[in-house]
Amino acid sequence: MHNTILIEYPDSMPAAVNLSKEAFAAEARWAMAVKLFELGRISSGQAARLAGIGRVQFLLTCLHMGVPSVEWDDDEIQSEFQSVG
Repeated sequence: MHNTILIEYPDSMPAAVNLSKEAFAAEARWAMAVKLFELGRISSGQAARLAGIGRVQFLLTCLHMGVPSVEWDDDEIQSEFQSVG
């Protein structure tokens, strides 16, 4: 089952950001997926499905929107550096 969200926006909005209507809709869908992932509300796999792309591609392209694909806490970072040297 799939659900639909209807978002109203001015007719001029896609042109204002230099996109076609289709590209604007795709970017809005992508932005929602990235933000929900960034907030920790959905997993990377769920976000990828929402964006309509594969998980690896989603993770590799998160940086385009300034979102890290992995976040490590201080203990994880310390552990990683201790094992190196």
